[in-house]
Amino acid sequence: MTQQNLKMLSCELSSLSVFRGILKNKTMKTLLDFLGSEEDTRKRMELFGEFVYSLAEDHYSFADFLCRTVYEDENKYIISTAQKAAVPAALRANAQAELKLFTRLSRLDAKALCEPLGYDGYIPEFEHREIDFEKTYAERLEHIGRYGYGVFASAKMFRVAGEEILPVEAADEISLDSFVGYEEERKKVFDNTRALIDGKPAANVLLFGDAGTGKSSTVKACANYFYDQGVRLIELRKDQLFSLSYIMGRIADNPLKFIIFIDDLSFNKNDDCFSMLKAALEGSASAKAKNAVIYATSNRRHIVKENFSDRATSDDVHHSDTVQELMSLSDRFGLTVYFSKPNKILYLDIIHKLAEKNGIAMEQNQLDIKAEAFALAKGSRSPRAAEQFINSLI
Repeated sequence: MTQQNLKMLSCELSSLSVFRGILKNKTMKTLLDFLGSEEDTRKRMELFGEFVYSLAEDHYSFADFLCRTVYEDENKYIISTAQKAAVPAALRANAQAELKLFTRLSRLDAKALCEPLGYDGYIPEFEHREIDFEKTYAERLEHIGRYGYGVFASAKMFRVAGEEILPVEAADEISLDSFVGYEEERKKVFDNTRALIDGKPAANVLLFGDAGTGKSSTVKACANYFYDQGVRLIELRKDQLFSLSYIMGRIADNPLKFIIFIDDLSFNKNDDCFSMLKAALEGSASAKAKNAVIYATSNRRHIVKENFSDRATSDDVHHSDTVQELMSLSDRFGLTVYFSKPNKILYLDIIHKLAEKNGIAMEQNQLDIKAEAFALAKGSRSPRAAEQFINSLI
């Protein structure tokens, strides 16, 4: 590669029009600075070192970096394709030319990039391999309902911060085979999610019951299980329900399917965000997206807290109607799934299967006695207590 080649590459990257968003990335900015630099060798090698250093997030692989940034880029070409809108010929031609450019970039190695400098010293290396971006991007477009685009192509689970939707770092990787018991309860949740994927009517779901019975884990395992079929999970805290309408608007035209997950849900009767959830559950056009369902967990069947003192002191003329509205919020979920506290038989069955899975060699009678003692000390039997007990033996 010559100095002229570097300058030409710099010009080609600078003229990106479809994937222009990737130029905002620090790695691409540093690479452009290096390619276009006319500084002395020391300064140019400093820029090159900064470029390689910036690849740490992608395991020092420039090819992996290109895949991540290109596939996650939210541009007019992929959005139009996802929405089955007409793609102008110029846009399609520009996209194909830029994908060919990314293929050429993926072939580059450290030696080729630094060759024009005439530098004989230490050159930082990075991993490289050729990626046929025309082919791989075409595959992603063909299966856009599974891969997604933009931020939703980057992870399985997301959180909300202000008006940003961000990937969850170190998301829970719990899988279906991690569970013991409650097969019927989980099947209802999984079947409902499968209906969403298949474009059939899917219900909003309330998972309620005793603490430690696996309600939240069921929802996360469901998102993990159906990830390859285009399901993503967005977790909202109760105090973020004001953002629900905005979130629904953001995902409404997306080809993916979404679980809006609200964990440990309960309201006081004066909570302002009560009405926002109510509107979404009742199917308000401004608060509900067709490609999304709301899954909420609660330890309470009636998720609005009410005290007897509230009834005694209320000056509401139609107080009984108000009480009925508050108490019936849970009835607005199309599907309610009850996770009851396990009885002794189920609790010990969970203990036995977890012990076998973890290779714990102990006589069953002795195991049962210790497990019951552990549950007594915890104050209840639950799958969580069973798991904690088994962990204490490992």
